[in-house]
Amino acid sequence: LERQLLMQNQMRERQTAMQIAWTREFLKYFGAFFGLAAAGLTAGAIKKKNPGVLVPIVPLSFIFAYQYDMGYGTLLQRIKGEAENILDTQSTLLELPKGPLTYESLEKIRRSQSKLFTEK
Repeated sequence: LERQLLMQNQMRERQTAMQIAWTREFLKYFGAFFGLAAAGLTAGAIKKKNPGVLVPIVPLSFIFAYQYDMGYGTLLQRIKGEAENILDTQSTLLELPKGPLTYESLEKIRRSQSKLFTEK
């Protein structure tokens, strides 16, 4: 059991590391896109003398800030803290519908499904 727990924790850590690495890689491309878009929109706003052209920068900046916080900031620590808070103070939100799975309920489902397959 201890080996299984260690293996599961290693897999979780590796998946989290992959998610962070993916976010950092995505941020490089999105950062380049955001920089080019901001420069182009600013040039367009100056050329057309219309500040309304800059409006797309607002949602793009929120996406950029989120990705930066995920890749290099404290977003994962804040998510972990909130998850711990939910586990400690709001555990009723985590209950499964119809309660936890039991061996008997799984066997009942298995038997009903095997009857469906044998009737065909």
